[in-house]
Amino acid sequence: MRRLVCSLLLAALAAPGLVRAETLQIEGSTTVGPIADAFAEYFMRTNPGLEITVKKTGSGDGAAALIDSRCDIATMSRFMKDKEFKAAIDHNVFPVAHAIAMDGVCIIVHPSNPITALTSAQVHDIYTGKIKNWKEIGGPDAEIIMISRDTSSGTYETFHEKIMKGAELAKNVEYVNSNPQAHARVKTTTGAISYVGLGFVDADVKALKIDGIQPTKQTISNGTYPVARPLFMFTNGYPKLGSMVFKFCTFYLSEKGQEIIEAKGFVPVTNY
Repeated sequence: MRRLVCSLLLAALAAPGLVRAETLQIEGSTTVGPIADAFAEYFMRTNPGLEITVKKTGSGDGAAALIDSRCDIATMSRFMKDKEFKAAIDHNVFPVAHAIAMDGVCIIVHPSNPITALTSAQVHDIYTGKIKNWKEIGGPDAEIIMISRDTSSGTYETFHEKIMKGAELAKNVEYVNSNPQAHARVKTTTGAISYVGLGFVDADVKALKIDGIQPTKQTISNGTYPVARPLFMFTNGYPKLGSMVFKFCTFYLSEKGQEIIEAKGFVPVTNY
């Protein structure tokens, strides 16, 4: 009887009409997360049987997952570090970058804050603790509450490189794990300042001009906004032409891919 059941199961699995679901594992950046989620939703809707999992825990986690072969695509809001490349090669993984969109790291405050612009130097001095009160830079007499992304975040890496110039953040900086958490803290805290990707700026927070430049799609795409950056998907080698990984990583080049990227508040690299 057991032999008969096994035979029937094997026959069923071999039946022409039975197709095993194709899967994609995507892991990494919370900034790229909304794009990855929307791409995944579109691909699963247009490819019946395709299953896509998107994990959003940070760019560093995405790099680690690709290195350990735990994902097909690592989403990252920064380029891979030299030490990550070395670790990948040591694991026989050969990372290839696909720049899918442009983004700006936007410095945000509560909408009630009268401050509309800061210099890079002022933001630097706020986060090192040199400037402690908004009145020191023309704002209200209120303590500045500094919110930062966690250190495994690509958004943190960009902020640390372009604004902090490698300087250590003050000990009383509060760290959060994602763009939505940074947004939520500023939305509900009148004295707060933080930084998020362009796609997370809305009416509940106010994005400041930095060095006289407002973060917009135009200033980010032409590179005049001082904290602009590309967003990436990384794969192990260039994906096989025609494969689902190839289709997913090149979808940003299509008109529909551009439409999704724009709808999520980011800047496409194409222009239809």
